[in-house]
Amino acid sequence: MRKNGCGPTAFYFFTFLLFILFSLKINAQQPPIRFEIVTIKNEPLPFATVKVLSVSDTIMEQKLSDSSGLASFNLVHGNVYTIEVTSVNHKPFSKIISPNGTQTLFTLVIESEEKTLDNVVVSSKRPLMRQVDDKTIIDPENIAATSTNAYEIFEKTPGLFVDHNGNVYLSSTTPALIYINGRELKMSAADVATLLKSLPPNSIATIEVMRTPSAKYDASGSGGIVNVILKKGVKIGFTGSVNAGFNQGKYGNRFAGINLNNNTGKLNTYMNVEFSTRNNYEQLITNRLFRTDSLLSQNAFTKYPASSYYMGYGLGYQLNKRWELSYDGRMTYNRFNTSSVNQSEIEKISAAELVTSNEANVINKGNSLNLSQSLSTKYKFDSLGSEWTNDISYTFTPSNSNQDFSTFFPESAMPSTGGDGDIESKLHSVSLQSNLQWRLREKITVESGLKTTYVRFSNDADYFRKSGTSRTKDNFRTALYQYDENINAAYLQASKDFSGIIVKVGTRMENTNMNGRQSEPEDTSFKLHRTDLFPYIYVSRNITKIAGYDLRAYLVYRRTINRPSYDLLNPYPRYIDPYLFETGNPSLRPQFTKNYEANISVGERPIFAVGLNDSKDIFTSVVYQADSSNSIAYRTNDNLGSNKEFYFRGLGAIPPGKRYFFVLGAQYNHNFYQGLYESKTLSYKKGSWSLFTYHQFKITPLMQATLSGFARFNGQLQFYELGNFGSANFSINRQFLDKKLVVTLSATDIFFTNYNEFTIQQGSINASGLRKNDTRRFGLNMRYNFGRRKKEDSNPFNVKSPEETN
Repeated sequence: MRKNGCGPTAFYFFTFLLFILFSLKINAQQPPIRFEIVTIKNEPLPFATVKVLSVSDTIMEQKLSDSSGLASFNLVHGNVYTIEVTSVNHKPFSKIISPNGTQTLFTLVIESEEKTLDNVVVSSKRPLMRQVDDKTIIDPENIAATSTNAYEIFEKTPGLFVDHNGNVYLSSTTPALIYINGRELKMSAADVATLLKSLPPNSIATIEVMRTPSAKYDASGSGGIVNVILKKGVKIGFTGSVNAGFNQGKYGNRFAGINLNNNTGKLNTYMNVEFSTRNNYEQLITNRLFRTDSLLSQNAFTKYPASSYYMGYGLGYQLNKRWELSYDGRMTYNRFNTSSVNQSEIEKISAAELVTSNEANVINKGNSLNLSQSLSTKYKFDSLGSEWTNDISYTFTPSNSNQDFSTFFPESAMPSTGGDGDIESKLHSVSLQSNLQWRLREKITVESGLKTTYVRFSNDADYFRKSGTSRTKDNFRTALYQYDENINAAYLQASKDFSGIIVKVGTRMENTNMNGRQSEPEDTSFKLHRTDLFPYIYVSRNITKIAGYDLRAYLVYRRTINRPSYDLLNPYPRYIDPYLFETGNPSLRPQFTKNYEANISVGERPIFAVGLNDSKDIFTSVVYQADSSNSIAYRTNDNLGSNKEFYFRGLGAIPPGKRYFFVLGAQYNHNFYQGLYESKTLSYKKGSWSLFTYHQFKITPLMQATLSGFARFNGQLQFYELGNFGSANFSINRQFLDKKLVVTLSATDIFFTNYNEFTIQQGSINASGLRKNDTRRFGLNMRYNFGRRKKEDSNPFNVKSPEETN
C-alpha cells in the first residue's frame, strides 16, 4: 500500500521548480535596501508611493509600502539615488541617499498636510490586485460602487467564483474559508452567504486572497482563505458618509446607510448602520432518468425576498506609544420569506405516456441574528514591527424558521399531501488567540502563536405530516442534534533574507476534538480526537527587472486539512421537493491536501502562477438514490477517494495612474478523481478554463467608466459538469458638489449569460438541467461624504538611522 506523502510526482514537481528558481540568478546579490515610511507619530504609513531614481542613469523604480509601511529595493552600493514618497493627505517627501553597505534600513518620517478640509475624499492610484508575499490583496473600491452588498462584490471580484449555495471557490474542488478581520466565520455556507448579503459594500477596505496560507493561519484552508478586512475609523478627525441605492432585475434590491468615524487624539471610534431589502429568484429545470424507461422532469421557481438590518461599531484607544486596545462589534438581523413552486412530471419514454404529474409548494419563513464581538490588544516592542497581539472573539447566531410544504395531483384523484415543520438552531463560537512577531536585526522575523476555538451548534426540528384534516408527527424528519467542536493550535515560523532570497519555514500543530450527538429519532453519535502537524515552506527572490519593475518569483508549499462542518455532519433530512431531500453524513472523515504553488509577480502585480493540490479522503457533494424504485434521491456529502488538481493562472495589466488601465487574466484547472462511487470504481478527469477582466477609463477628471466580466468554459463544480457561461458588467460614476457626492450607474450581467447548464452522470444518477437566477440588473448608487479633518502638529522631515530608531 502506498504511504501517505507527497508522492514522486509532487516531489519531482516541487524540486524542479526549486531548481528553476535558483538557477535563474546564481550570482551573489547585495542586501536590499529597505525604507520604513512612518508618520510624525511613528506610526506605519501603508500604501505610500515610494519612487527610487538613480541620479547617474535616470532609472526609476516605484513601489507601494506594505501594511507595515515597508518598501524594499535592490540598490547598488555607492550609487546616488533620489527617494521620493507621496501619500494622500501627506506632504511630498524627497531625500538623496548613497547606500554604503552598512545601513540597510532608512526610516522616513512623512509630515501631514497642515490644513482643515470641509470634506475628505480619499483617492489613490492603488492597483486592483497586488501580490504581497503569499497573498493577493484586492482593492474593491470601484467594485463596491456598483454593488448593494458584500456578496455582490465577491461575485464581481476577478478570480473568485461563487456557486448557488454560497460557497466561494479559488479552484474547482474545495470551497475557500471566509474570514472577517482575520477571524474565521464558523458558520455554514448558507449562513455565510446571508451574512455577506447583509454587509454594506462600502464597509470593506481590502480583500486578501490566500491560496496557500502560512502556518499563522488555520490549517483548515485547503481551498484557500478569503479574508475580508473591514474599514475602521480613519484617524483624520470627524468624517462620515451617507449612501443609498438600488438595483433592479425581475425583482429589486434597495439599501440605505450611514457611516461615521471620529478621532479625538488617542480615541478612535466608528459606526456603520445600514438597512436593506432584497429579492431574487432561481429557476431550476431538471431531467433525471431514474429507471431505464422512466424520466422525471421538474421545473422549480423559487423567490428569496428578505430584509436585513446591519450595525458595525467599534473603538480603538492608544494607551501609550506601545499599547493599543480595540473593540469591534457587528450585529445583523435578517428576515426571510422564501417560496417555491415545483412542477413535476414522470413520463414513460417508450410510450411517450404521462404517468403522473404534481405541483409541490414549499414556503420557508423565519429570521436569524448574527452577533459578533471581539476585543484585541497590541503591544509594539520597537519600530521595526515587532509586536504582540491578543484577541478574544465571540459569535452568537440563533435562527428560527417554519416550513410548510404541500403536493397536489391535478391529473389524478389522489388526495393532496403535505406537512410542516419548525426548525430552531443556535450557534455559539468562541475564539482566543495570541500571536508574537519578532523582527530581528539580521533580517530574521520569528512568529509564533497559540489559538483555541470552541463551537457549539444545536438543532431542533419538529415535523408533522398532513393528509386531509389529519396531522401526525413525522418521525423521519423530526430530529434533535447537538454538535461540539474544540480545536487547539500552536504554530512557529521564521523567515530570513539570504542576500535577496527570502525563506520562510514553519509548522502548525492542531488538536481536533469533535463530538456530534443526535438523540432523535435515533442515536447517530460520533466522536473524533486527533492531533496533526501542518508544515509550511515559502521561498521568494527577485529574478530580474522589467521596465524598472522587479520580477519576483515565489514558491509555496503547505499541508492542510478540510474538516466537515456541523451542517455537513447533521443527519436530519431537509425537504426540497417530493423527489429530493438533503441530509448530512455523520461518518464523514477529514480531507487532507498538499498544496504546491509557484508564481511570478512584476512590481507586486501577480502575472503567472502554476500549482498542484493533492487531496486524500476528499469529500464532496453527491446524489444517491433513496428507495428501490429510484424515483426519490437525496443529496449529501461523502468521502470518495483522492483527487489531484493541476492549475495555472496568467494575469496581464496596464498599471493604474493614467486615463486607462485594465486587468486581464485566465486560469486553467484539470482534476483527476480516483475512488469509489456507490461501491463502484470511480475514475474521472475534467479540465476547464476561466477568463476574467477589469477595465477602467477616466473620461474626465470627475467621471470614469468601468467594464468587468468573466467567462467559464467546460466548467466543473465537484461532479457536476457545467456548460459555458459568464457575465459582462458596466458602470459609470460622476463626482458632484466639490467631489462630495458620487453617483454611480451600473449594469450587471448585461447580456444575461450568467446561468448554468449542467449534467451529472455518476453511478446510478443520470441527470441534466438548467439553473437561472435574477442576475441581469440595472442600478443607481449615491454616496455623499462629509466631515472635517483635524489639524495635526507639524514636524520637520528627517531620516533616522537604525541606532536612532531603536
